[in-house]
Amino acid sequence: MSALFNKWRESLEKTRKATFGRIITVFGGSEINQDTWDELEALLIQADIGVDTSQIIIERIIKAVRDQGLTKTPDFLLALEGILIDLLLPPVQLALDSHHPAVVTLVGVNGSGKTTTAAKLGYIYAKEGKKVLLAAADTFRAAAIDQLQVWADRLNLPVIAGQPESDPGAVAYDAVQSAVARDMDIVLIDTAGRLHTRYNLMEELKKVHRVLGKALPGSPHATLLVLDATTGQNALHQARAFQQAVNVNGVILSKLDSSARGGMAFAIQKELGLPIYFAGLGEKPEDLQPFDRNQFVKNILDMKN
Repeated sequence: MSALFNKWRESLEKTRKATFGRIITVFGGSEINQDTWDELEALLIQADIGVDTSQIIIERIIKAVRDQGLTKTPDFLLALEGILIDLLLPPVQLALDSHHPAVVTLVGVNGSGKTTTAAKLGYIYAKEGKKVLLAAADTFRAAAIDQLQVWADRLNLPVIAGQPESDPGAVAYDAVQSAVARDMDIVLIDTAGRLHTRYNLMEELKKVHRVLGKALPGSPHATLLVLDATTGQNALHQARAFQQAVNVNGVILSKLDSSARGGMAFAIQKELGLPIYFAGLGEKPEDLQPFDRNQFVKNILDMKN
């Protein structure tokens, strides 16, 4: 068993034990009937997949059972695995190579893990040989500036930071100008965490994006929404608000290893149509991994690699 498979397995243990791992018991009886489907639907909803997506899964698995005459639990689980994989978007990569520098903003609510994720993302691109600049545009929280600086020192990455309570747009502007002057490949901008229900804070985020467009026409080239996997369905309300405020290109699912609500990944892609680019599987820099739908589904169902 590969180290990466083990990492996915460990990180999804809470989700697997809380809900998905119990699916096999649903089909332990001698007869599949309406009670079976009701119980399965209840488990799926508990896993934060969402009512609509759960119903889609039930409809598809009922059809598979009827069309293929499935009677054995292993065959049923294989069919379910295929259905769940199909509900997740195929793996995609951020198209950043056509921009120099490529400007990426990270947005999300307070406590979602943006600052840590920005640093880990910088680590990934630096390992690929790219010159990365971090920008601490979360000027509302002094600790965020310090936190990003600590990560930057640890990973040997340069960082542009402003003073606490200074204009975050000015920090973002300076970071892009610095990246152009220093011939950097990627600028990762850590924005302030903001409640999705606070109008003035969302307007501030729009302003940061407008400033970036002035600093480098066409930027930001990607906006990634960092969602805390432990928040489950609540993350969907956050995501919709950020989608309305700025052009969100995709999601980074943080704290997946701390969550029993990993099923929200299906709801994100069903309800929002956004790709999940990365998943946070732990605290180390290398624990931010490209989202792998096959590994994700296999490990929540406890299937063999």
